[in-house]
Amino acid sequence: MNGLGSSLSELESLRARLETAPVPETNIMVCPPATLLSRAREAIKDSTIMLGAQDCNPLASGAHTGDISAEMLADAGATSVIVGHSERRHDHHESDALVHAKALAAYRAGMMAIICIGETEAQYREGKTLDVLRGQLEGSVPEGARAANTVVAYEPVWAIGTGLTPTPPEVAQVHGLIRSVLGQMLGDSEAGAMRLLYGGS
Repeated sequence: MNGLGSSLSELESLRARLETAPVPETNIMVCPPATLLSRAREAIKDSTIMLGAQDCNPLASGAHTGDISAEMLADAGATSVIVGHSERRHDHHESDALVHAKALAAYRAGMMAIICIGETEAQYREGKTLDVLRGQLEGSVPEGARAANTVVAYEPVWAIGTGLTPTPPEVAQVHGLIRSVLGQMLGDSEAGAMRLLYGGS
């Protein structure tokens, strides 16, 4: 819940920087609030920057004042949408089943779903990280997930804005688990090709 029209100057600066010093073999996406999507689309027009959204309602339309469908986001210029971010899971009590439905909505609208998973500090301290993440993956990732339409982002809740950071071996262990679980769910080929992200501090 950050960003006003004046923030678009940051996007314009990023675009100018990439035009003068492109980063090879790197994809860059920004996910501004829904209020800026249309203007952001114009700001990055004809550039390599991709545009994503922060959340969507699982339904295509209806009497749900204040909610935004995946189709609306696509219409505004987004090509991807984040679902299951830890702040949504915590602040709005979003379940794995709801995240699953939102990912399906993204596919329905022709968008990529960026599915977030992550454990709390208490779960981390109790050694439950891998079990928690396995459950989130199995509950949140639809059968129709493919490398072409899905990204999985590991965001440990305890590392967001706290200054704490998992070690590279810990992140590697989690990414290994993610690939293993996805392999069981989707097949090794899709699991091996799917992008895995790390987010946090």
